[in-house]
Amino acid sequence: MGRLDYINGPEDIKRISPGEWDALAAEIRRFLISHCSACGGHLASNLGVVELTMAMYLSFSPPTDKIIWDVGHQSYTHKILSGRKKDFAGLRSFGGIAGFPKRNESPCDAFNTGHSSTSISAGLGMATARDLRGEQHAVISVIGDGALTGGMAYEALNNAGRMKSNFIIVLNDNRMSISENVGGMSAYLNSIRTSAGYNRLKENVAEALFAIPGIGKHMVESLRTTKNGIKQLFVPGMFFENLGVTYLGPVDGHDIKKLMRVFEEARRLPRAVLVHVITEKGKGYRPAERHPDLFHGVGPFELATGVPKKNKQYPDYTDVFSKTLIQLAAEDPNIVAVTAAMPEGTGLAAFGRRYPQRCFDVGIAEQHAVTSAAGLAAGGMKPVVAVYSSFLQRGFDQVLHDVCIQNLPVVFAIDRAGLVGADGETHQGVFDLSYLGCIPNMTILAPKNLWELEEELRFAFSYGGPIAIRYPRGKAYRGLAEHREPIRFGKAELIFREEKTALLALGSMVSTAEHVREKLKALGQPCTLVNMRFAKPIDKELLAELAETHENFVTLEENVLRGGFGLEVAEWASSQKKELSVTHIALPDAYVEHGDVSVLREHLGIDSDSVVAVLRDKYHW
Repeated sequence: MGRLDYINGPEDIKRISPGEWDALAAEIRRFLISHCSACGGHLASNLGVVELTMAMYLSFSPPTDKIIWDVGHQSYTHKILSGRKKDFAGLRSFGGIAGFPKRNESPCDAFNTGHSSTSISAGLGMATARDLRGEQHAVISVIGDGALTGGMAYEALNNAGRMKSNFIIVLNDNRMSISENVGGMSAYLNSIRTSAGYNRLKENVAEALFAIPGIGKHMVESLRTTKNGIKQLFVPGMFFENLGVTYLGPVDGHDIKKLMRVFEEARRLPRAVLVHVITEKGKGYRPAERHPDLFHGVGPFELATGVPKKNKQYPDYTDVFSKTLIQLAAEDPNIVAVTAAMPEGTGLAAFGRRYPQRCFDVGIAEQHAVTSAAGLAAGGMKPVVAVYSSFLQRGFDQVLHDVCIQNLPVVFAIDRAGLVGADGETHQGVFDLSYLGCIPNMTILAPKNLWELEEELRFAFSYGGPIAIRYPRGKAYRGLAEHREPIRFGKAELIFREEKTALLALGSMVSTAEHVREKLKALGQPCTLVNMRFAKPIDKELLAELAETHENFVTLEENVLRGGFGLEVAEWASSQKKELSVTHIALPDAYVEHGDVSVLREHLGIDSDSVVAVLRDKYHW
């Protein structure tokens, strides 16, 4: 049996002798690499925090002590040490454990996470609740250096400085978020990391002061007492100190004994404390060490080389966006691009290499990304904000106030729209039609295939107002290639015309509707198929024409029903003199758990077989 076999609960690690800690860390890394190579997952971030997580479990006592992980990409070791190693076969699979902390999964998961820059705020709230209830447990918020660029983290730090009781913030500094960090905070932390002579200088000054007869020892002790050590004579950590947060570090995040000593010191202080920990993302697996960005979120890969097991044969929608944007930018020098720390994930990395002066990575700061794009537009440029659907939620206020009120020509390229899969509730892009559709001046499109995405992007940059294009994660659909009616504002595309029943599909659901039509036709129920293209505005002129020869409208969208385009169609239908039956195929008013997209589609009833079953039951076909 290995040492990992003895870890079945949060206290078990404390029964492992210090001499075996390094061996246990190595076992954990082998477990993580082996699992992720077979099933995929977040690898590099988890490899970087093995010793840090072990040190926290040795220094604190979850679930009594509360550990809050920012985002949660790095929580795998935490899940192992808390007793969930046996459940890893189902990690991120439908019905299995989540890839992020979930309160309903384990009492050791103190707070649900998934989006960035939230842990300090959550921890501050939990520490305050602890004090109000007269409890004594520790509260530890773990945040990465990338997440620290988010505005919410600054807001929380500003309030944490007022704490009159212990609250520990662990800054996991690996010099990376998903992509390389940018901005002033990154530069500041780098200055701390690279102060090679800092600790040596501190020791030399201490020795010199001790040598002063009579008063030297008193001076050193006084400094340690009043300013938490001689280090406060120098620059490192002063940003946090000026906010009222005591700074400790930097400390080697792979040295368990040093980490435990600094955690012991941090726990004694009756105020907010930030422990600055230096870690290496991808540590212990050479391919991940060399390319941590490529091993952030991975599919199955060859263990020996790190090469993905599945070679991409066809482009995905992100690839199509990337290639098309570069082509359009070559034609129009006013086109610029903005991303919030996701140049690789959104496909902007290639654009940035081609046009570095026209590509702006603002860090994990979606609000700033949107408003800076508004400023670019007001200044005469044509900006595109490339962002995941679930992350654009964070910039809703800015879309409404800074872009749409002024009717500015900002293009929103919304990746990961619809069901995303294994990342679960916090990442499913199933609300964007709803939260964007309610905003005046906003136009929303969705492509049926890769060629239509190209044309919609071209249309968007010529449109002259706020416009969003939503497209799903994964391989771009190559069907219906012969149907390429030019994009016209607010106009749908009639693909197949029949009578009685019209399938009104948007974006990714056009391919589903195509399969539904084929299956219904085999049952003797031919259907009209419409590619709606525009979720806002809907093509009321075509709907009116179809109402003359059809009895049934079926709307299909990969979005929650509430606020989606289907209810827009229903509202229009209710205003007509002719009675129309409207059936909605959409996602329920619920959060969608993690799992394979095909499994989720079937579970949620939006796959072609489920749609056919619904229609046969309703219309007795």
